[in-house]
Amino acid sequence: MKLNPFIKRLPNFPFFTRGKKIEHYKQQQKNMEEKDLNTQNDTFNDTLNINADENAAGSTHLNEPVEEENQIQKLQDEINEQKDKYLRLMAEFDNFRRRTAKERLETIQTAGKDVVISLLDVLDDCDRAEKQLQTSDNIELQKEGIQLVFNKIRSTLQSKGVKVMDSINTEFDVEKHEAITEIPAPTEALKGKVLDEVTKGYYLNDKIIRFAKVVVGK
Repeated sequence: MKLNPFIKRLPNFPFFTRGKKIEHYKQQQKNMEEKDLNTQNDTFNDTLNINADENAAGSTHLNEPVEEENQIQKLQDEINEQKDKYLRLMAEFDNFRRRTAKERLETIQTAGKDVVISLLDVLDDCDRAEKQLQTSDNIELQKEGIQLVFNKIRSTLQSKGVKVMDSINTEFDVEKHEAITEIPAPTEALKGKVLDEVTKGYYLNDKIIRFAKVVVGK
């Protein structure tokens, strides 16, 4: 049996004393090994705690790249969402602009459609009056037919909001009248008033659409 070198160096004490020394040495050696093992375990646990605890000093920077990446992704998603909304809005506006331009063009092209349709009946009466002029020598009958056509034209235009401007014997108004010439007024009361009318003026729904060309007394 090979003895521990420490035991060899022991003096020649009685057996009982030498046994106690050996047991004491073994206990010290065991305590030192346990202490070293506990120290190693504590060091390992501290390392685990440092990596696991995100709030531990010196470990916060480990999570910063992840947080920055999440923030960048969030901002990118918001940018993509706003870009999509912008593209949709531009597409809707472009469709609205095209539709409005088309409707405006159609309105301009057919603005007088109702008036033209209403005048077609008058045109038919004019055709009939023309045939009557060519086939009949009755002057009174021809006059009556022509007068009926004129009355129908006037009534048709009036139904569309057209109204004749009354200018004779009224004060000359630059907002309504266009003076062609001036002539001496027959009376003092007619000075500055409209004495004659070369071309009638007209309203459409109370808005002047043609100025009256008149002769003014001076």
